[in-house]
Amino acid sequence: MTFKRKIYDKFLEWKKNSDGKTALLVEGARRIGKSTIVEEFAKNEYESYILIDFTKASQEVFKIFDDISDLNYIFMRLQLIYHKELRERKSLIIFDEIQFCPKARQAIKHLVADHRYDYMETGSLISIRKNVKDILIPSEERTVQMYPMDYEEFKWALGDTVTIKLLRESFEKYQPLGDDLNRAIMRDFRLYMLVGGMPKAVSTYIETNNMRLVDEEKRDILRLYESDFMKIDSSGKAALLFKSIPSQLEKNASRYQVSSVLANQRNSTVLELVSEMESSKAVLVSYKSDDPNAGLTRTKDLENFKLFVCDTGLFATMLFMDKDFTENIIYEKLLSDKLPVNLGYLYENVVAQILKANGNSLFYYTFLDEKSRHNFEIDFLLARKNKVCPMEIKSSGYKTHASLDAFCGKYSSRILNKYLVYTKDLGKDKDVLSIPVYMTMFL
Repeated sequence: MTFKRKIYDKFLEWKKNSDGKTALLVEGARRIGKSTIVEEFAKNEYESYILIDFTKASQEVFKIFDDISDLNYIFMRLQLIYHKELRERKSLIIFDEIQFCPKARQAIKHLVADHRYDYMETGSLISIRKNVKDILIPSEERTVQMYPMDYEEFKWALGDTVTIKLLRESFEKYQPLGDDLNRAIMRDFRLYMLVGGMPKAVSTYIETNNMRLVDEEKRDILRLYESDFMKIDSSGKAALLFKSIPSQLEKNASRYQVSSVLANQRNSTVLELVSEMESSKAVLVSYKSDDPNAGLTRTKDLENFKLFVCDTGLFATMLFMDKDFTENIIYEKLLSDKLPVNLGYLYENVVAQILKANGNSLFYYTFLDEKSRHNFEIDFLLARKNKVCPMEIKSSGYKTHASLDAFCGKYSSRILNKYLVYTKDLGKDKDVLSIPVYMTMFL
């Protein structure tokens, strides 16, 4: 099942503006639909295409890229192997999972210069040093990030093209929806949180309406991710750090506590490993800011971080990976809005996912209030214009926002907007903008 994806418009823009002068690399986690949407683009926008899947390509194909001095020979061999005719300036060649053939990636420079055909690449774990250490990364390569299906794409998959437009209009006018409509949309959004944005899980839900089968699909993907992490780090440390994300968030600590997961390890000793995990796109990393201002990247504290999962549907399944689905009550609890307080970090994960998919880097901030001697935490910080926008996330409708108030008392001159993200309707509490979690996509 092929779904409408927003990234398709970025492909069209690249094709028009590049005119064959660059290749496009589509980066993203495994199983988010990269190959499917790229091939759909090839079918619709070109007269012919060749898709080379390096996860199953023959040795004959791999050897073609050992010597690229004769491009005519390379193109002839590819057409014969794949039984496809290439037409000058009207055909696309796709290098799928190109991290498995670094020499093909290095060849992009010469293939683009030849200008006969267009080139797209897909990759996961592609930034990891061991995959590219012996090759020259082509400057003719443009990169676009792809993420799991967002809430709007999920609604499109269900045949609804209206709801998100109405929600955007409500947000832009800052006009509340009303309690009844908000409750209905929150229930629908919680369904999205459970199913997630992995296309296979979404198609299984649409075809079967069976959450057990959806859960099985997600478990398969999680096992694939763990296998990938074992390839990154054969000692198993990366896989263990990944599996421990839910338990770490449950502690509500000010950072991921590596020492409680890996014996004799500290946050400072796993920085390279965390960087490689982030490169996989399966993990989202939020770093603590040392000094919250518009230049958040310059204030990043590498040793203080939190880890999230790229897809909240996968995250929901990770919570109970050690149990059979029949014992898993989270689906029922979340859909009926009876989620226990200690599972509220599901909402924090979905906000992280939304912010990252919208192009934001993830930062948070913790501080000690001098007057109350209380530790406060701002869940996320957004840089907007020359100021910051602090965000406090709640898994309920409670309108208290002590952390926001304390932060604003400390840094009032640096703040543009302050947001309370929760489960109730759009509203305002003095200068705090209270928004339902499903409207985070509009920030």
